[in-house]
Amino acid sequence: MNWEDEGFVIGKRRFRENAIILDVFTCKFGKTSGIVYGGTSRKVRNHLQLMNKIYLVHTSKNENKIGYFKTELIKPISPVYFDNKNKILCLNSLSSILKSTLPENQAQKKIYTSLCYLLDNFSKDNWMSLYLNWEVELIQYLGFGFNVNKADTEKDLNENTITINIDNVTYKMPKFLISKNSEKINNSDIYNGLNFVRNLLENKFFNPNNLRFPYSRKLLEKKFI
Repeated sequence: MNWEDEGFVIGKRRFRENAIILDVFTCKFGKTSGIVYGGTSRKVRNHLQLMNKIYLVHTSKNENKIGYFKTELIKPISPVYFDNKNKILCLNSLSSILKSTLPENQAQKKIYTSLCYLLDNFSKDNWMSLYLNWEVELIQYLGFGFNVNKADTEKDLNENTITINIDNVTYKMPKFLISKNSEKINNSDIYNGLNFVRNLLENKFFNPNNLRFPYSRKLLEKKFI
């Protein structure tokens, strides 16, 4: 199957002496992998940083075997934030969550559009709030959505979190994830948000599938304790 598309780098690993296997999240074909010959060379590996946006030409002689990629850089993402450890940690978390949760070779246009919005606004001051809202949207687009009872949001007006019940499991959810108002949130709010989404993802996806929750995402959460 031969195709061309744009996408984001979400993983890579060495393959033989001078090649790599590249994992990407594409607009039209979802999460997929391919071999990049010469991928270990300085010229190529520099534009295959995690979460960089690239143009891909995919070729394959057999649909049952991994294909091959030719790549071209569209927009550098990670290099822009190499001097910001928290944002790099967030991008690492983002790539590992995508790699872990997305099904193979299935278009996920809503998730892709949501991801583009996040990365286009990643330089803004409220980047962590945007990231958390992206994670909540990811859960919903993957089919694990939830509803918040309006009556619950009116309880404990002086509190920053509300107690909600999802499939007989109790969670503490930050109110700013409901109102999407991030003007006055602090590190404690961000930690509560990360903790809420992690617990939900573990209970809904990772634990039922016997998968380990990404370590880079856990590190991001620890940054805001």
